[in-house]
Amino acid sequence: MAERKPLLVMAAGGTGGHMFPAQALAELMLRRGWRVKLSTDARGARYTGGFPHTVEIEEVSSATFARGGLVGKAMAPFKILGGVVATLFKFRKDRPDVVVGFGGYPSIPALGAAWLLKLPRMIHEQNGVLGKVNEVFAKKVDVVACGTWPTALPEGAQGVHVGNPVRGAVMERAGAGYIAPGPYPMSMLVIGGSQGARILSDMVPPAIAALPLDVLGNLRVSHQARDEDGDRVTKYYAENGVDADVQPFFHDVPSRMSEAQLVISRAGASSVADISVIGRPSILIPYKFATGDHQTANAQGLVDVGGAIRLPESKLTIESLSEQILSILTNEQGAIAMANAALRAGKPEAAEELAALVEQLAGMGVQENNETDE
Repeated sequence: MAERKPLLVMAAGGTGGHMFPAQALAELMLRRGWRVKLSTDARGARYTGGFPHTVEIEEVSSATFARGGLVGKAMAPFKILGGVVATLFKFRKDRPDVVVGFGGYPSIPALGAAWLLKLPRMIHEQNGVLGKVNEVFAKKVDVVACGTWPTALPEGAQGVHVGNPVRGAVMERAGAGYIAPGPYPMSMLVIGGSQGARILSDMVPPAIAALPLDVLGNLRVSHQARDEDGDRVTKYYAENGVDADVQPFFHDVPSRMSEAQLVISRAGASSVADISVIGRPSILIPYKFATGDHQTANAQGLVDVGGAIRLPESKLTIESLSEQILSILTNEQGAIAMANAALRAGKPEAAEELAALVEQLAGMGVQENNETDE
């Protein structure tokens, strides 16, 4: 009879922020000989195209209290309870060795069932402020793996800084050599999440157009703009003599980032992780409506080491942004220092550290089972 492979169950909501680290962990654990299941809802299942085909995708019943009107909110507890009960039966038939939650309401059934069955369990929080679901479970798991440091944790919760696992395409360019800005062709990358990206399309083009001609003449801009903003951003750059490539989505962000002298970005957890692993100077503009202002917290680590300049929306003007861009693109040594500082803040080994925590928890679970058998 073949030896049973250990089983990891991952639970995640349907956003890239939750799914990227889950995917990176899945790839590693499969290589280490584990079976891997992903527990998510119908929305989350749409984000699983990049996962290895051997990962079993299980859809669970869950709900959010934030959407769906009065009836939807009233039904949410019953949907969640149904998901927990269904997951309990699944876990009794095929008992996980470890359960890891990555945030979002679809992670509640698996984490709830793991807590009731006293299975080894942990959560991974990508941001510097716990999401609502992770906040509920922070004291009900063995460990909280933190993608951003420091992360505000409730008293009694045990936090470990592992970093945010990044995609393979980013790892391929980890620590790529940085060409400092100077009197020759330079690149700038402008990226923002879908939420609140409009302000970047409003402020960045005029801030770049205001640069001195000797700098502007050497600059090529890659600007990621939402569909509804794309035409006007493209037109503005063209009318002001700026060499720019404007697209709603870049499929080669890691490549463009590694070639850039400067990155202007929102402070989403995955963007901050990419910038620090590749090692590039950045101007970070946190999304002011992010839950718990977590993007400000996400940027803190890079700002503290001198790898990034943080510009809050409340202080963001065309003049202030243009001034910060110029201060980096005309200071060769300062830009090199920022790139090196960003690199020092990076955690390219994040997926490995997360995998080590999983195996450590699995070992503890085996030990407890043996003690129970005795």
